[in-house]
This record gives sequence, structure tokens and C-alpha cells, in this order.
Amino acid sequence: MDGKVRKQIPAYLLLTDAGPLVVDVRPRHRLEKPEVAFTFSWTREAVTSRGWRYEVWSEPDPAVLENIRFLAGYRRDWLFAPDMVGALMAEDLDGMLLGNAFRLLPGCPSPLVKSAVLHLLWSGQVTTALDRPLSVGHVLRRAA
Repeated sequence: MDGKVRKQIPAYLLLTDAGPLVVDVRPRHRLEKPEVAFTFSWTREAVTSRGWRYEVWSEPDPAVLENIRFLAGYRRDWLFAPDMVGALMAEDLDGMLLGNAFRLLPGCPSPLVKSAVLHLLWSGQVTTALDRPLSVGHVLRRAA
């Protein structure tokens, strides 16, 4: 950048289908420090000059982190009846409100249905926006 010898060791080198991705990790509050911003700028230039991608990662948004922590309670496959999970997956969940999905199987106990729907979210079989607290108004999407 300015002819000086510099060294920086990024946190990760990920070999992806889209090519190498170099990742630096720092807490969000440190990203504004001039020396950190300069180092990441220098690293970005060095990495992208090779045709690789470069990203800086920080801690997740607090709402996203809270939702992930909540959904982690529904991560254990063996706790959910396969027939109930299968019945939910047979439904057209794409575009459905989370609250409506909780009521899809009226013949089953509602707490079990709700748990199975949340398990589908955790396992990535359906998705929703996690940037705000989960509510019955969240829209579900089929995973691609």
C-alpha cells in the first residue's frame, strides 16, 4: 500500500465452491479503530489482488443470537416423532405464518406440533428471518 513491509494473519482461509475466501474476525466495537480499519483495508487489497474474496466477521446481531439460542432447544432429532415431522413437511409451508404452522395438525397435541415446527426451523428444512424476536407473524420459507 505504501511500500512498507506488513504482516497480517487472517483468522480463516475457507476453500469454497466460489473460490478461496479469507476471513478476519474482530469484535464489532474494534472495527472503527483506525489501526484495525487500516490493517483490514490492506489485507483486503492483498487478498482481492489474487482474485480471492475477503470478509470481516464480527459477533452476530443480538436478536439473531437470541433466536439461535432459543431454536437450539429444538435441535435433537430423536425428540420429535418422525410421522409428525413428515406430516408437517408434507404441508405447503412456503409463505405460511409461523403461528398458522403451529395449528396445522389439529389432531395432535399443540405443544408437540409447535415443537416440531421449531425443530424444522433449527434443522434448516424451513427458514425465516431471525433479525427480530421470533413471533407467530414470522413468514416461513421452504429451504432451497
